[in-house]
Amino acid sequence: MPLPSASLLRRKRLILPLLAAAGILVFFLARPRQAVPPPQAQPVRTAEVALMDFPLYFYGLGTVTPENTVLVKSRVDGELIAIHFTEGQDVAAGDLLAEIDPRPFEVRLKETEGALARDAALLRDARLDLERYRGLIRKEAVSAQQLQAQESLVGQYEGAVRMDEAAIADARLQLEYSRITAPVSGRLGLRQADLGSMIRASDATGLVVITQIRPMHVIFSLVEKQVPEVLRAMRTGPLPVEAWDQDNKQLLASGTLLTLDNRIDSATGTVKAKAVFDNAGEQLFPNQFVNVRLLTATLAGTPAVPSAAVQRNNDGFFVYVVQPDNTVRVRPVRTGRASASHTVIAEGLAPGEIVVSAGLDRLRDGSAVTAH
Repeated sequence: MPLPSASLLRRKRLILPLLAAAGILVFFLARPRQAVPPPQAQPVRTAEVALMDFPLYFYGLGTVTPENTVLVKSRVDGELIAIHFTEGQDVAAGDLLAEIDPRPFEVRLKETEGALARDAALLRDARLDLERYRGLIRKEAVSAQQLQAQESLVGQYEGAVRMDEAAIADARLQLEYSRITAPVSGRLGLRQADLGSMIRASDATGLVVITQIRPMHVIFSLVEKQVPEVLRAMRTGPLPVEAWDQDNKQLLASGTLLTLDNRIDSATGTVKAKAVFDNAGEQLFPNQFVNVRLLTATLAGTPAVPSAAVQRNNDGFFVYVVQPDNTVRVRPVRTGRASASHTVIAEGLAPGEIVVSAGLDRLRDGSAVTAH
């Protein structure tokens, strides 16, 4: 049998690897292909574009200020012999708070009354003598000089009587001041003097502080550019003002805007505003810091979405609008006024459309979503 030639052997060595490679290729091509899973839908929270009555608020930080705060002080010097109040008590104007020892003032009153009685008697005698001198002058029994001297003496006694009457009024006033009364209605603070201590009118600490709790004022600031809108709104009537706690979670009291300051602070670009609250629930406390909401108007039936749904990029504001196939599309919008919870949509959305309000971090245009 003839042996294969060398060229035939070389061809077999080339063909065998090619056949093996072809077999491997056919094997892999024949295997069933695994399906590529579709992109996983992102869980989001959605909200409908709704027509709502949108309140237009201006916000500020305010300080609670009493209508009246009075340091009660004695107007006379003396020993404190009686205290008729307790700390934290509510008092009315005119209520007796304390008493200073009245005896020195009673003595002074008696002295001045005695001086008045003496000078009044001297005045009566001088007037009788004056009438007698006027009768005698016609008979030339006394000289004109004697008559003039008696007239001068009557004038002196009249002046003395008027001084005595003024001294009596002053002594009675000092005696009245020994009874310390409340000048205004309000709530008492902590007592600053002890029973038996010497009280002086010059004392800086006084006896007690009265703070008027009802009504209560709140002083807050408005930005300069907000002033024209507030002034226009004030012409339509009193503007509602709300006082909220520092966390903006609890409404403390509702009141009305009382007035604006008459000038803008050029250093801060703000103007001070004052609101009044009846404080019936006594939720406002003097010098307390509160968050203020000033309502200037209400937009009726305006499209709005949750503020969290509105995003911003280099081109402006946009929202993710949910499509019928549960994908989202980026929609540019023009926004209006915003509150802590909602934002007015001036242009770009129609009522009834659905937007993504939470879970926006990994969304892109065309992303699949599932609402929950």
